[in-house]
Amino acid sequence: MVASLLRLFALRPFLTMAILGIPVMILVAIGLLTVLAFKVLVFVILPIAVVVWMYRLFFRRPGGGTTI
Repeated sequence: MVASLLRLFALRPFLTMAILGIPVMILVAIGLLTVLAFKVLVFVILPIAVVVWMYRLFFRRPGGGTTI
């Protein structure tokens, strides 16, 4: 069974690429997009949130908001 499957893949390289290559390329693309999203989160969104939080912490009006 395995030998006939390997022979089929050897004789039909486009079928091999369709069965084995496309899912691997999709997994690589998903991994790259995950890394890109994590980098955007860490290097863009998180610093902006920290700057906004620090600005609100240091420059709020006294008695203008609720305190814990």
